[in-house]
Amino acid sequence: MNNCRESDRQIGKNLGISGSSVRARIRKMENMNIIENFTVKVDPPVLGLGVLYIVVSGQNIKEILKQISQVGKPFFVVPCIGGITVCGIVAKGNLDEKIDLAKKLMKDVRVLSIFESENPEINSNLTKTDLEILEQLMKNPREKIENISKITNFSTKTITRCIEKLNENEGIQFTLTYDPTKIKGFIPHAILSWIDGDLKETLLKMENKFSESFLQIPFIAKNQIVLFMYSKDIFEMDKLTQMVRNMENVKSADLFIPKKITFLHEWLESAIDESKISPTLHLAYQTN
Repeated sequence: MNNCRESDRQIGKNLGISGSSVRARIRKMENMNIIENFTVKVDPPVLGLGVLYIVVSGQNIKEILKQISQVGKPFFVVPCIGGITVCGIVAKGNLDEKIDLAKKLMKDVRVLSIFESENPEINSNLTKTDLEILEQLMKNPREKIENISKITNFSTKTITRCIEKLNENEGIQFTLTYDPTKIKGFIPHAILSWIDGDLKETLLKMENKFSESFLQIPFIAKNQIVLFMYSKDIFEMDKLTQMVRNMENVKSADLFIPKKITFLHEWLESAIDESKISPTLHLAYQTN
């Protein structure tokens, strides 16, 4: 999940098993539909766009998508146990105004929380060449460099350098989507913590304390830290949540157990298309 382009051999080296064993296990998880597909997750700020996270009561995904489309294009949708759904919305302009707009427009669902994402580590220094290569990787995140070179007519050296650049950007992740309901013996969950204090210092303490329970790398959003974790049962999950709540600088922490995870790429395709016709080499804009 942290880097689906990582070679089987390297993953095996990290885990202390052979590359062939890694390959066999990946195929097994694909056949069991635990791994649904490999994907590229791009945070909207990478393309100069804002993003809002919204938590609503209800799980009629069609109706929720209809509601949030009045504010902006959907980024992801995650229905969770307990009858709530977490959504990401790609938005333009003043995000405070967008938050007010969402509260006014979304009348058929109960809005539990809306907050803005802001990670100062994310940069939008992509070039048109980067975008063309990213566009190919969206079709197949694990595509071999030689094949991308044939399609784009860029040299393998250029593509290798670009992929290294994309990997270094905290707003871009070569990852996968999985079906939480198919994982047996463990419960994937996310703990959304609200931080009042030094964000990076708190994140470091969380990594030191909880890294053995991490399912993937944590996510930072303005004054929030989202921990993606797994537990063997609900009691361990509750214990971890309480431990997060009791940490210094943590104001509160909410537990989410996903039932389905969906990334929507329509906004990304539109943003890339618009960027490619921009007269400037580097990105520095916000789309309509």
